[in-house]
Amino acid sequence: MAASGQLPLAMVGPDEVARVARVRGDADLRQHLAELGFVEGSEVKVISRAAGDVIVSVKGARLALNRSMASRVTVSL
Repeated sequence: MAASGQLPLAMVGPDEVARVARVRGDADLRQHLAELGFVEGSEVKVISRAAGDVIVSVKGARLALNRSMASRVTVSL
């Protein structure tokens, strides 16, 4: 596992658990991601990833994010 630096969610490997550090984007996008559970401090587990797209588990829900969305969520391992 990497050191506890910050990186985009799109770069986190399968089966790794990370914490949301920051969500970038306009207000609507940040609000949308917050409603899905991507709020600062929440735990996210990467189920699988392919070409930057990720399937994650957050707050008990399984979600798919494309590379663009996943790169806006900064996490720490």
